[in-house]
Amino acid sequence: MKRKYIIGSVILLVLGGYFWYTSTQSKTAVVKYVTAPAEKGTITTAISGSGNVVVDQLATVDPTITGTVANVVVNIGDKVKKGQLLFTIINDNLTTSTMQSLVSLQNAQMAVSQAKTNLINAKNGGTETERDRNLLKVKIDVATQSLDVAQLNYKNALSDSAKRQVTSPIDGTVNAINIKNGDDLSRLSSSNSSQAPIIIGDLNTLKAQVQVNEVDISNVSLGQKVMMTYSAVDDLMVSGKVEKMDSLGTITQGVVNYNVTIGMDTLDSRLRPGMSVSAKIITDVKQDVITVPNGALKVQGNKTYVEVLNSKTNVPEQRTIEIGIANNTDTEIVSGINVGDAVVTQTIDPNAKTTTSSTNSGGLRLPGFGGGGRGG
Repeated sequence: MKRKYIIGSVILLVLGGYFWYTSTQSKTAVVKYVTAPAEKGTITTAISGSGNVVVDQLATVDPTITGTVANVVVNIGDKVKKGQLLFTIINDNLTTSTMQSLVSLQNAQMAVSQAKTNLINAKNGGTETERDRNLLKVKIDVATQSLDVAQLNYKNALSDSAKRQVTSPIDGTVNAINIKNGDDLSRLSSSNSSQAPIIIGDLNTLKAQVQVNEVDISNVSLGQKVMMTYSAVDDLMVSGKVEKMDSLGTITQGVVNYNVTIGMDTLDSRLRPGMSVSAKIITDVKQDVITVPNGALKVQGNKTYVEVLNSKTNVPEQRTIEIGIANNTDTEIVSGINVGDAVVTQTIDPNAKTTTSSTNSGGLRLPGFGGGGRGG
């Protein structure tokens, strides 16, 4: 009886081992490879920047005289011409000053006239000595100098008086009004140009001003093409060119950025000063080149390579390559593979605990190439 029990136990162990072996073998799956074809086309590299729409020709209307604001005749958004009245300033002291200057001018004119008459009378009468006549000439010179000063004072008084009629310095659109009737101009701070009484901009000179970091700015140059999109206008893309670059950068939270001003090829009526803009500054474009997705690239030592899937054996083959320019999605392959080669972008091993990728998701990043797109 004991012998039969032992034999039965052995049979059960053998059967259990067999079923375990066959079950584990059946779960072993084939490794799969995700591939993409090496294609010939156009690759573009670009630097990304963000900023705002600005007005290139902007005028702040900030009178140099004080007084009370009156008769504001414009509103935000109004189009104005150079010399058009914006508002007036009530300042009675300027009226008084002008009248006083006029009286002083008239007195000075009379003094010159009297001094000249005295000299003529002295010459005609013959009773004056040469010394007296020279003294009369000096009095004429002094009176003439006083007249010059009086004329200048009167001219300045008239100029200040005219400033009570505040007019637009340029053709443009009223962008901001920071005053209202009854305000005392002497209490308004002029230290901040954005708080000037009135700001007028020529909306025909809208530009995009974006910030580029210190790593990428060396790859930006005047005349480079730029593509711009706007947060406030979803369906709008505008092309342009780099027009200006700041020589001095600004430091924000330890990061150095440089302002780059971009001129727009076309002005859309929906654009307004201050709108957010995202720009891609095109740094290089290559046509008719072989490209592969960045996910296909691997690095070993000082060599870069890709794996090309053999269509017959379904086994990847390593190919050492020479790369050219790259953007966020694709890399130019100068040599090492051919158009149509199936390069491995991802290896999927069902038997492994995790799915492994053939390279970093971002691919190789060349200095200065912060973004971009790929065209056909």
